[in-house]
Amino acid sequence: MLSMLLVACGNKEAEQRSAFIAYLQTRVLDKPGLRVPTPTAEEKASFGDYAQHYAVITDFNEGMNKSVSQPMTQVMNKGALRSFVDLPARRDDLKAAKEGLGGLRTALDQQLAKADAARAQLKQPDDLKQVYAKAYEKTVTTPATTFKEVFPPVDAVIDSALAIADFMEKNKSKLRVSGGTLTVTDPAVGDELNKMAQQMGKQSAAINTAQDKMRAVMRGS
Repeated sequence: MLSMLLVACGNKEAEQRSAFIAYLQTRVLDKPGLRVPTPTAEEKASFGDYAQHYAVITDFNEGMNKSVSQPMTQVMNKGALRSFVDLPARRDDLKAAKEGLGGLRTALDQQLAKADAARAQLKQPDDLKQVYAKAYEKTVTTPATTFKEVFPPVDAVIDSALAIADFMEKNKSKLRVSGGTLTVTDPAVGDELNKMAQQMGKQSAAINTAQDKMRAVMRGS
């Protein structure tokens, strides 16, 4: 009887593992882009204890969305650059955006560390381990790593904007503002301002590159 019970338990685990592997392959790996579907109650039941392995992936994506992706929109809006004219008056907004960006980087690091630690505790047979590693790479490691690439150029642009704001404040006697037009009365100040603006333009291009890469990850292209 004990032998029959052990065989039954072994067959059940094999069926659950097979169902979970099939789900990862067909619903996650075979689909283009970043997809983390929610299993139905029936599918989740078919995974048995392996449902907790999938929860590591879903928990990370939910956590990243709530603590990083959504707040990132607010930070970007706070630090959005509209014109040179209003930079001195928006220094507080820019500083707040910079602080917010630092918080997002910390949040992403924490979410990734939590997921990595949970994954390290999982016990998986070799056939599942291989498929799970690919799914984890696609849904956790790659998006987290790519998202991190957005932070440095955004940080650099905010720093440049703050530097320009400080420079304009320091040389405000040599600047004339009429509506949305900025006129510089000192050629030397104008040259320096142009150099700073060109540098910020290059940094802004780096943001676009990082965002394009992130969109490619999301689309799977």
